[in-house]
Amino acid sequence: MLETFSWSYFLFFGIIVSAASFLFIEFIMPKVIKSLIAKGSVVQDYHKPERPAIPRPGGPVVLGGIVAGEIILLLLTRDARVMAILLTTVISFVVGLIDDKKVMPGWYKPVGLIFAGIPLVVLGAHGNHLNLIFGNVLIPVLYIPLILVIIPIAGNTINSIDVMNGVASEVVIIALIPLLISIAVFGNTVIFLAALPLLFGMVAFYKYHRFPSKIFPGDSGTLLIGSMYGALAIAGSSEVIGVIALLPAVMNSFLFLDSVKKVIEHRQIKSRPTILMEDFRLMASKEGDAPSTLLRLILADGPLCEKEIGKRIFKLMIFSAVLAIVSIVLQYHSLTGITK
Repeated sequence: MLETFSWSYFLFFGIIVSAASFLFIEFIMPKVIKSLIAKGSVVQDYHKPERPAIPRPGGPVVLGGIVAGEIILLLLTRDARVMAILLTTVISFVVGLIDDKKVMPGWYKPVGLIFAGIPLVVLGAHGNHLNLIFGNVLIPVLYIPLILVIIPIAGNTINSIDVMNGVASEVVIIALIPLLISIAVFGNTVIFLAALPLLFGMVAFYKYHRFPSKIFPGDSGTLLIGSMYGALAIAGSSEVIGVIALLPAVMNSFLFLDSVKKVIEHRQIKSRPTILMEDFRLMASKEGDAPSTLLRLILADGPLCEKEIGKRIFKLMIFSAVLAIVSIVLQYHSLTGITK
């Protein structure tokens, strides 16, 4: 429960760390957009008729905002778990930034993100119980390798859902709402506060990432966002709720892996899951060897434009968020019943 600090301190800390993350991204992002355009660090947005050149990556600015909030929280609380979450986020960013600068093989990101999970283990940012919907399981030894699996999955899940303008940031914003509720119920004040820089950083970033995008996050952005989400779920004893809240994105990752049968970069796929039509709507590929993805499933009923696809994903995320909140209620009643 949220009981580590008095409510006055909690409110003060929350405002400070949220404002630091939000304002950093809000004020720095326009300057970085201009700088990236001037340097020619752009990619084409192929889903639009004019195929505009969009600056990339926005990850460094997102990291700057999150670091600003987390450093302040670390100074205020001196909690090792905040340091663990921060280090996991920074390592994930570095893994992604290298991939932004140089094309790396398919195994690179999952393996690199294993190292990002190590601070959570070394600094003890995890418990020994896995909270399930109808109880919890004591897995003190098994939990450590589980952490080293969760972080790569979380990072690559957000990376793989970054297919349309604004989707990745929108997905994380929606999923964070039930995750924050779960951390408030099953976690503690410090981890709740540590999640606020990500939430408000994403709200600030969404202004520039939403349709039509002014900047793309790049792998450095999506990997740090996903890995931090996973780290918060672990530190906040909310792993299962985190998965449920992120279910459409998780399903997208597992559909892709199940269809290609190996870890591979999307750019290495020969048969694309979707086809861009002359009117710039997307349709599902009819090729048998094309990988299955959430986007391909959404397009199974017929072609859609980019904005319509975004709305479908938004509705799926809202449904998952509601499902996660219902799961929190069931989990809370189950755990309190066991306690009694």
